[in-house]
Amino acid sequence: MPKFNAVLLFALFYFLTVQAQNPKNYTPSELHHEIQKLNFLGTALYVAAHPDDENQRIISYLDNNVKARTIYLSITRGDGGQNLIGPELKEMLGVLRTQELLQARSIDGGEQRFTRAVDFGYSKHPDETLAIWDKEKVLGDVVRVIRDLKPDIIINRFDHRSPGTTHGHHTTSAMLSFEAFDLTNDPNSYSEQLSTLDTWQPKRLFFNTSWWFYGSRENFEKADKSNLASVDIGVYYPELGLSNNEIAAMARSQHKCQGFGQLTSRGSTGEYVEFLKGDPLKDKRNLFDGINTSWSRINGGDAIGEILDAVEENFNFTNPSEHLTDLVKAYDMLQKVNDEHWKNLKSNHLREIIIAAAGLYLEANPDVASTTPGASVSIMVEAINRSNLPITLKNITIGNGAASLTPNRALINNKKETFEMVLSIPQNKSYSSPYWLKEKGELGVYTVTETDLIGLPENPASFEATFVLDFNGTEIPFTEPVVRKYSKPDKGELFEPFVVLPEITIGFEDDVLIFADGDSKQIPLKVTAGVDSISGQVSLQVPSGWSISPKSKAIEFSKKGESKTVFFTVTPPANESEGVLSASVSVNGKIENKTLLEIAYDHIPKQSVLLPAEAKIVRLDIAKSGNLIGYIQGAGDKVPESLEQIGYQVETLNVDEIQPNDLAKYDGIVMGIRAYNTVDALKFKQGLLLDYVRNGGNLIVQYNTARRWGAQFDNIAPYPLTISRDRVTDEFSPVEIIAKNHDLVNVPNKISGKDFEGWVQERGLYFPNEWSDEFTPILSMYDKGESAKKGSLLVAPYGKGNYIYTGLSFFRELPAGVPGAYKLFANMISLNNPTQQDNNNAKGER
Repeated sequence: MPKFNAVLLFALFYFLTVQAQNPKNYTPSELHHEIQKLNFLGTALYVAAHPDDENQRIISYLDNNVKARTIYLSITRGDGGQNLIGPELKEMLGVLRTQELLQARSIDGGEQRFTRAVDFGYSKHPDETLAIWDKEKVLGDVVRVIRDLKPDIIINRFDHRSPGTTHGHHTTSAMLSFEAFDLTNDPNSYSEQLSTLDTWQPKRLFFNTSWWFYGSRENFEKADKSNLASVDIGVYYPELGLSNNEIAAMARSQHKCQGFGQLTSRGSTGEYVEFLKGDPLKDKRNLFDGINTSWSRINGGDAIGEILDAVEENFNFTNPSEHLTDLVKAYDMLQKVNDEHWKNLKSNHLREIIIAAAGLYLEANPDVASTTPGASVSIMVEAINRSNLPITLKNITIGNGAASLTPNRALINNKKETFEMVLSIPQNKSYSSPYWLKEKGELGVYTVTETDLIGLPENPASFEATFVLDFNGTEIPFTEPVVRKYSKPDKGELFEPFVVLPEITIGFEDDVLIFADGDSKQIPLKVTAGVDSISGQVSLQVPSGWSISPKSKAIEFSKKGESKTVFFTVTPPANESEGVLSASVSVNGKIENKTLLEIAYDHIPKQSVLLPAEAKIVRLDIAKSGNLIGYIQGAGDKVPESLEQIGYQVETLNVDEIQPNDLAKYDGIVMGIRAYNTVDALKFKQGLLLDYVRNGGNLIVQYNTARRWGAQFDNIAPYPLTISRDRVTDEFSPVEIIAKNHDLVNVPNKISGKDFEGWVQERGLYFPNEWSDEFTPILSMYDKGESAKKGSLLVAPYGKGNYIYTGLSFFRELPAGVPGAYKLFANMISLNNPTQQDNNNAKGER
């Protein structure tokens, strides 16, 4: 691929992302604001580790006040976090948080990039982080992003000099950025990138510091600030009718799955950056000091700048189309400059401004939301010019010429022109699924075979329509994604991405299938047709030692979207075993083996994700007592479904509706993760929960974040208990059972060190670090170089029952099918259960 094509792909992406959602309509004031940005030729890159790490106030300030092109590079997609709004975790959470970042950028004006690094959860030190991430690959991705974007300044969110004092991912993001600052201009570093990119040297690197990094506001006030620059990020934008802080708060509130909705704020606010290296600042009020950010920056740009500066200065807010002739002239001149980087960026921006100034509306709307390779799709095309400038629609092409039309028709002011086109989907068209999930990843990084996609937040649109318009002899191509438009009675006009999917998809109801004994199970498979009139053979593949019946089943569909469930009998081996169960459909001479998962929330575009049709299968030797469990949902997890897998009946409780004596029927009450942080009604029902324990019940409280339940609870436990930020992040860390004779690790399942093998992501988090004598600590564990933590699992008798608090990450381990986690959780529910009491008495135990 020639260098300019690679640059063009990245340059186009921001605009395509914005357009792939609801069409953007500019008011005259917003359009003038965009022209001001057009006339600033400077770029800033902000670097941190996760979605929600970014400082939206700085991003908005640089974009809307300085007028610089501003990009946030998040090293990860946040796959290892939690989800307050739904069940998505791991890869699916990364897709959700990616889209929330894009929504945030659509508000604060920035753009978004990523590396291939996987967020594997909390890390205490960069050494641990880099032991899991492939440093060479992730550092190379940072270098690639810098070479592609060519930022003049880089701002790190975190301090590269403070390993071990905060999240290891945080510090590592700054360390990688600090190292990449010098490597990007070295032709011997990641030289393979230079076939499509050029070396680049940013001018200066900053650290976005604040009082928090100094320990207190008092310490910060006393600190030497001679190396710091300060900017007022509380400025007000009359053209937008908003202050910078208001824009930033609205952007941050898009991180809904992290619970970061917040009030807007107003007023002057200082923000500090520390100079790290590069060209020192002379004017500390201007982060671009000494950098040419005018049109004279590029050869031949002076004349373009004169035209566009005049448009900005004399802008007609009543009739922006008055400037179309000058805007088109500037575009034509821009095509003759030899700086491909700025030509592509500013040409894209100019096209957006021309569309807005002319009141142009260009749309390609397919008659279906999804299609398959080899299919034909009808696309309704609309074009309307709402200005008096003569504009001619020369031609329309979709999918690199897969469909084309040559209307050569004048677009008369406010007269809509419509055309119907038929798009034939190529047989070799790849499916629409996040590019970083198409291949099996490695431990710490995603696998991306198409290197030109590395760094992009999401796939380019499946198909784009290119409209070539003639403005008095100057032809300009405008590219719009093919997007499905439809309406709902309760929501009105809606848009969603147009996607290419398999002819048939297949999936398991559960990601993990637990066989608690040697009995066979009927395993349901949901099969869905992606086209009309299709049939095939469904089959399952089981690991050695497992058996399946029948070998395959025929299936047939008449209509697209129809789903059917087929059942196979799976028989486990006699002994404990783990493996992978995979499903496929043989159809039209090929094998389809993908499951379709969709993410649909009102605040993001609908997402279609294709993953392998697989489920983990686990044969356990597990005992339990009790049957009926009450579950109080917190931030969202899959623990209830997991408990049902081992034979429990689980009922989800509505906290508002709990009344005295409602809980007596339950053999255990389990609190979902962060329940006290997220369910306000618990402040009125805490007494009923403790009464349940006093009367003989088991209450299992999973982790809550420290000091985030407000003053409504003197304590979430019947006895003094202090939640800390203690955690053990190494899932391989040694675990010692310190209460060896306690029923919790003996009845009905004997728990040993072996049961802590195969854990994922971490041991646990937010352990208590202080508790009263009524509590018995069960386990001890620690991360390398730290003291032992004994608060991961605490139990206290209260009345006739037991109160159990655990920071162990069962919400990760149970959905991952970790055998030992199931056995330990069954023991918690079974503790002093009447069935267990009978067993104890029979064995002569206490």
